Amino acid sequence: MPGNSLAASWPATPVGRSAAPLREQVIAALRQAILDFHLVPGQRLVERELIESLGVSRTTIREALRELASEGLVTVVPQRGAIVSAPSLEDAMDLYEVRASLESLMVQRFVERASDDQVAELGRAVEHFAAVVDSGAEVRDILAAKNTFYGVLTAGASTNAVQQLLEAIQARVQALRATSLAEPGRARDVIGELQGIVAAVADRDAGRASQLMAGHIRAAARTALSSLQGGEVA
Repeated sequence: MPGNSLAASWPATPVGRSAAPLREQVIAALRQAILDFHLVPGQRLVERELIESLGVSRTTIREALRELASEGLVTVVPQRGAIVSAPSLEDAMDLYEVRASLESLMVQRFVERASDDQVAELGRAVEHFAAVVDSGAEVRDILAAKNTFYGVLTAGASTNAVQQLLEAIQARVQALRATSLAEPGRARDVIGELQGIVAAVADRDAGRASQLMAGHIRAAARTALSSLQGGEVA
């Protein structure tokens, strides 16, 4: 269960002067804290604690929470206030299915548009992921290495529309992604799945690469949804 104190889980510092508006800084800080699991699904976001931690007004905090609620990262519960969202089983099933479609399209565009250097970089990203898994790293580090793979993929695919949609969905299932990778043996399975995708990409076989990517996402979904059904998301 999440701790009662925000300070105990998230060592936030007051936002400072920046070119970005104060509201945007607060939104970015809270969003990153959720994605980094400093703030975990089900944890209450107490306005007073957020004001003290970030050094901003109640109005700014409320505006930031409304924006994060619109992104699906925060849920406002009557009589309880805001909490970090945890997707329901039905929502998670739909989100993973949309992910499978979007990521299949992303890898197809990568095959069509990426340079040979970018294809090689994608292969190196998978090698890095494998090295992180083999090192016995924590799930947070394994997830960061997986995101490096996605960074190369999105750069080579050159499709802002798909990228924006995919980032929003991945943020909403971040905890489930970590849950899936934490399952014994799953991270090693992912290595093989990603190597297969890279091999298809290197052959410039968009259809096979797209099919393998969809299979990869659905395999992750089976693991994550199994844990969700068991109430183990957090």
